Amino acid sequence: MWPYLDKAICPSIRAMTKPIFAEYIGTFRIQSIEFESLSLGTLPPKLYGFKVHETDENELVMETAIRWAGNPDVVLVLRLFSLQIRIQLIDLQIFAAPRIVLKPLVPAFPCFSNIVVSLLEKPHVDFGLKILGGDIMSIPGLHQFVQEAIRKQVLNLYLWPRVFEIPILDASVGATKKPVGILHVNVVKALRLSKMDLLGTSDPYVKLSLSGERLPSKKTTIKMNNLNPVWNEKFKLVVKDPESQVLRLRVYDWDKVGGHDRLGMQLVPLKVLAPHEKKELTLDLIKNTDINNHQNKKPRGQLVVELTFTPFRVESSKSSSQLDGCRSMVSQNERDIHDDFVGGGAGLLLVKIQGATSVEGKRHSNPYAVTHFRGEKKKTKMVKKCRDPVWNDDFQFMLEEPPLKEKIHIELRSRRSGHFGFLSKESLGHVEINLIDVVHNGRINQKYHLINSRHGMIHVEIQWTQYA
Repeated sequence: MWPYLDKAICPSIRAMTKPIFAEYIGTFRIQSIEFESLSLGTLPPKLYGFKVHETDENELVMETAIRWAGNPDVVLVLRLFSLQIRIQLIDLQIFAAPRIVLKPLVPAFPCFSNIVVSLLEKPHVDFGLKILGGDIMSIPGLHQFVQEAIRKQVLNLYLWPRVFEIPILDASVGATKKPVGILHVNVVKALRLSKMDLLGTSDPYVKLSLSGERLPSKKTTIKMNNLNPVWNEKFKLVVKDPESQVLRLRVYDWDKVGGHDRLGMQLVPLKVLAPHEKKELTLDLIKNTDINNHQNKKPRGQLVVELTFTPFRVESSKSSSQLDGCRSMVSQNERDIHDDFVGGGAGLLLVKIQGATSVEGKRHSNPYAVTHFRGEKKKTKMVKKCRDPVWNDDFQFMLEEPPLKEKIHIELRSRRSGHFGFLSKESLGHVEINLIDVVHNGRINQKYHLINSRHGMIHVEIQWTQYA
């Protein structure tokens, strides 16, 4: 792994030292400072013991002791007047106690995207410097002065909670993108649609969805016997990447028997939308996205839509989390003031059922989770013959106001696969979660003991983000 870390760390060192070197340009007639060579060498550090911390986050946290007597190739060139002074780093020794975090964990080798390093205590650093063929560290008092200066600089940069982040994989590899906003869609009307029925008319409706999503498409109502239907029906879609996602609009003719005929379709890239600005589009319907298909030249009617992209308010969750650290020590009146501070506003409640442990039914263990909130019921997939299921299923609830005084109910159930009857289902336990802390923190990520279960626990992540 060391050669790959060498290639990842050295560009970060160059980028980090560039502004530091720039501060000295012009001082003492220094014209430039740059690396002639920079490599960490072939001898990797030695790790003495590991302590692993278990967290509920998508990461692996380790602490270790590192000793490194390396052979780095580091040569710095300093241009002073008309001279070039070469400074070489030699005899480097480092003893440190770092905290190493591998995150986020992803389903692609080497299974994490970044290495995040910080120091838990002061490191021991020893090295020599050669200039013009001589060892300048032999000058009395200089060795200790330089070592202490570097030690202080390292502490200022990397002593916990400050960190040094090393990218290993591209951020998009295996990463789960988080919602960044809401797309408001108003399907206004259609004009001059094709005649599909025997009586010279159609029964149109519109299906809309975003690319990159596995959620079911949203649908308008069906307008019977109408080639110029007016809907004025509004929808909200969760956006994760406005630069790459596309709104898919498909118009169908409803049929009582058999499949529904597609009247036409159209795509709208979200990157054409400016945040908070309503955009009305009159779209010419086409058969498909093949630009060489001659059937796309045939008139198929038009679809009129109004689109508005509303990004989430990032600052709302940050300010709330700062206040939340003192919630346990404040009075009820102060708590009410905090509730007033959060205020109203629509937002997205994102519920992620990550998994469960030690769940077991009396007759069978094929667990799945059912989420109940405001009359809606959403289920995870079923995992057969498993006591420690992993789901990682997301559920979205778009709300018109923060759920300050509400709870979400999550129940684990087991269903006998392939059988129906009185004993085919049984409950494995449940939990109710107050959402007030989610609103004030912006996010919670916890494991909960299941009620009516001996040892069962469920891992739930809930996030609230306001967008209006």
